[in-house]
Amino acid sequence: MPLKRCDQRVVGFVRLTVCVLSWLLCVCWAPIVVEAAGTPPAPQQKALSLQRAFLGLDKCNACVGTSICKKLMKDQIRFDWWMFPDTTLPLAEKKSFPGNLTDDSLNWRPVVLSFLSSPRLHSSSDRSICRSVGRQGPCSIEAILRVTPRFQSLNQSHLLLPHIVKGLAPPLLRCPSQRLLDRVVRRYAEVVDVGSVQMKHFSERDKLRLLYTLAVNQQPLILQMFPGTEGWPFPRYQGSCGRLMVWASSRPLWGLYGSSREFVQRLDVAYQLLQITQGLGHNSLGFLLYYTRLGEDMFGLLDDQRVFITDASSIGVIDLEQGFPPDPPSQTGFGGDIFSCLGQGASPCHRSPPCSSVRPTQSLTLLCTALLPRLLLTERGTWPTRLPMEGEAEAGKLAKDVPLLLGVCADPSQPDWRIMAAVGSLMDLLKPMRPCNPHYTYRYPECRYNQDY
Repeated sequence: MPLKRCDQRVVGFVRLTVCVLSWLLCVCWAPIVVEAAGTPPAPQQKALSLQRAFLGLDKCNACVGTSICKKLMKDQIRFDWWMFPDTTLPLAEKKSFPGNLTDDSLNWRPVVLSFLSSPRLHSSSDRSICRSVGRQGPCSIEAILRVTPRFQSLNQSHLLLPHIVKGLAPPLLRCPSQRLLDRVVRRYAEVVDVGSVQMKHFSERDKLRLLYTLAVNQQPLILQMFPGTEGWPFPRYQGSCGRLMVWASSRPLWGLYGSSREFVQRLDVAYQLLQITQGLGHNSLGFLLYYTRLGEDMFGLLDDQRVFITDASSIGVIDLEQGFPPDPPSQTGFGGDIFSCLGQGASPCHRSPPCSSVRPTQSLTLLCTALLPRLLLTERGTWPTRLPMEGEAEAGKLAKDVPLLLGVCADPSQPDWRIMAAVGSLMDLLKPMRPCNPHYTYRYPECRYNQDY
């Protein structure tokens, strides 16, 4: 039966309404359906996730700090992996690598980026922390460290006290005095308000970061405590992000070996090394800084030819004013807790010898044994001949005296006074032979008019 005109209008209205509702459903629900279908994350999100894991930010506050994260995120610090995280993954396995830093996007300067310890040791230490509470898989590193008695003792104190750091592996803490620990807190640059020995302005997060750094690697703390701007032979500390540290870059010393053309510069480097080592033991602060081990990668050269200590992780510190208590025969307090061997992986925990065994000439003996012979002598252990700066008589005297003085300095069986006398005589021989030209801007042109330079 045919529809009436009124019924046809109703049917048309119904059809129009259905079409409009269908269109609205398509427009409004389509984004939700697409999102529910599980679109892959944007490339920026994936890169950010890789970067956070690479820096160790996912492990904070079991990390160094976040003082330089902003520069990294703004691309004011650049290095290969950071720019291309998907294509240079092998770099992520290195402990340290070169990069560049800028403050104004125009002038870039070289820096070193380094983890507290190698990624392998970090992973091993993280697993040991989890196993300490019976967890075989991944766990919250920060949550476990927060409930340890050592951290609870620090969190309840406004001072960094000697018993809190006792038993930690870094040589800086082998025999700490209260004055030394006060300097650690006063110079700690990972908090906003720097300069007080009281930790009232430290949050719980700040205290955990400080304790973790003290336990794993003292390098960033030494650079902050004894800055190059105050005359100390250490590079400038730029900051940290997660478990990554950044400091000023330098050239390695091994580039000077094996070339007769570089011998004049090696003389200057040898003299600077002796001068630096003496200064570490005799300074106005009353701290004895000494080497516990020594390698050629421990030092570097700046553009002005100054020698700097680039690896401060093996430097011990003794307070000559307050002294140190006798070394106990066994561990006490927190000596055997999870913090004691962080950063050493699964290897047996190594601690430096007692501070009472450190001789005033220990650093000089290590220097004369490991580095100075490579800088001053030939492979046969003799003084190089045919040096244009010397006459025959002077060359003969140096050929005899330098190996003899190095032998005395490197002999630990010699008394301290004899080793110091040999070092003094060696420096007297090297001092007038150092070059004085515009290449050595750290002492030029002063060296033309003043022999003390």
